[in-house]
Amino acid sequence: MTDDIILMADGGGGERMRAFIAREILSRFAPGDASGELARLGDAARVEAGGTLAFTTDAYVVQPLEFPGGDIGRLAISGTVNDLACLGGRPVAIALALILEEGLEVTTLRRVLDSAAATAREAGVAVVCGDTKVVERRGAGGLFITTSGIGVLAPDRRLGPEAVRPGDRVLVSGTVGDHGVAVMSRREGLRFEAAVASDVAPLWSLAARLLAACPNLRCLKDPTRGGLAAALNEIAEAAGLRMRIEEAAVPVRPAVAGACETLGLDPLTVANEGKFVVLVPPDEAEAALGAMRGHPLGREAAAIGEVLEAPRKGGFGPPVVLRTQIGGERVLEMPYGEDLPRIC
Repeated sequence: MTDDIILMADGGGGERMRAFIAREILSRFAPGDASGELARLGDAARVEAGGTLAFTTDAYVVQPLEFPGGDIGRLAISGTVNDLACLGGRPVAIALALILEEGLEVTTLRRVLDSAAATAREAGVAVVCGDTKVVERRGAGGLFITTSGIGVLAPDRRLGPEAVRPGDRVLVSGTVGDHGVAVMSRREGLRFEAAVASDVAPLWSLAARLLAACPNLRCLKDPTRGGLAAALNEIAEAAGLRMRIEEAAVPVRPAVAGACETLGLDPLTVANEGKFVVLVPPDEAEAALGAMRGHPLGREAAAIGEVLEAPRKGGFGPPVVLRTQIGGERVLEMPYGEDLPRIC
């Protein structure tokens, strides 16, 4: 496919987006710096400024603006908090900018801002600055939001793929695919046998429990665009290791599984906005599961696989292998683009 124009897949969280970032962004802002913060492509960056901080930025373009279980305001605050939490960062401040389309109903804006404010209070984080712009009709899908967030890191904790080791256990904090199916159902006017609501939520309180329960917590990752499949591949590739995942162990709501089967989607590639992928050493797996299951946002946490050794030099081994429910194995590939665009 052409690299001369921007395609939807360039923002889809899969292989094409990673190639685009490397070609157009890293080549300019971090040329030859494979060990720098930008080159890590983490959810947030570590910044030394009289102490160790986590810093992140993001943009939210979801359509529709309101969907079962959430809206673009809750999504923006939660996504920012969760990116900081993936580094173990306690959120302390968020900047929030609004790009409003001419003609947006003020009542809609008020609902979104009320939701964002309530979510910030829920997460214990202050919105401290921002900006507002208005663009012509059909220029912003009604409303876009951009955010930046700062969090405080404990000096003795360092989470990330570089900490992952062979034998570590792979956990997930709950059911997967809820957010993407909820947004799609509202956007397309689809009705399923059972209602599906987005899982969108700020996860710092859950991360704090994991940090307290697991002294050797390795890595946290929120499986947003590209879903669980993309998150696992990103971790495995960054760690230089492999993973084996048990399909039967991955929690998926029956309504989500049914919707995905009807529409030809894989729930493992559908986005989430209130879940963590968690990697811990084997002797801390039960403590991690207990900590999550004792929290309202982690009651359906599950152990889904383990980390394997890297292939021997010259050998081949896909980053992530899925052991299927019928006993076979298949490669769990990084999605190429995004099955459901404009979901975050």
